[in-house]
Amino acid sequence: MNTFTAAHTPAAIVKVFPKASDLFKERQIDFCCGGDRALKDTFAEKNLDETAVLSALNTAYERWQREDHHVIDWDTMPLPELVDHIVYHHHAYLAEELPALGEFVTKVFRKHGGDQPHLQELHRLYNDFKVEMEEHTLKEERDVFPLIKEYEKNPSETLLEQIHVANEALEEEHDTCGDILKRMRVITDGFQPHAYACGSYQITYARLAELEENTFQHIHLENNVLFKRLS
Repeated sequence: MNTFTAAHTPAAIVKVFPKASDLFKERQIDFCCGGDRALKDTFAEKNLDETAVLSALNTAYERWQREDHHVIDWDTMPLPELVDHIVYHHHAYLAEELPALGEFVTKVFRKHGGDQPHLQELHRLYNDFKVEMEEHTLKEERDVFPLIKEYEKNPSETLLEQIHVANEALEEEHDTCGDILKRMRVITDGFQPHAYACGSYQITYARLAELEENTFQHIHLENNVLFKRLS
């Protein structure tokens, strides 16, 4: 793939050009939950300038290709390795980060919520996200990922059908968590603290942005790689 067009999907682009996720986030183009829709549909829906976006995307890709990058071929990685990557790089991150970041979100809400009402909504959204993702990752590790590893060793139609049913529920949960993150981005002005924000405020927003990045990559790998390889 040398040149991206409006017929390509964000999910397909991010697989070969991971840094495209930054450009998509800036323009609020979904590459994970709704990543299998052609760009042209998103351009029309969001009234985005197709020529400008594709020019920026392809210019960035050409520059990136001239650099030395190791791109993982997710489509050929053995399924057990892909599952383990998700657990060790995304689930482990959430297990450590969610409680710690929650303390910062609460602290900022308590200190500044009186004169910045959006922090109350942020506090509620964050805790909804935390509960959703904790339950979601537990379900994957306990109920779904073992089925996928077993299917790799002993494939059967019965086992595959069990995985499909489970994956449908997981994708719905991905949509819920993705919508929460998108709303958090909106009310925080793209996780940009105001000019006089204290240190805790700045740290909170920076870590929320990192949480968004990690989670969107997490969902992308599951929806657009893992689950599709099992479809």
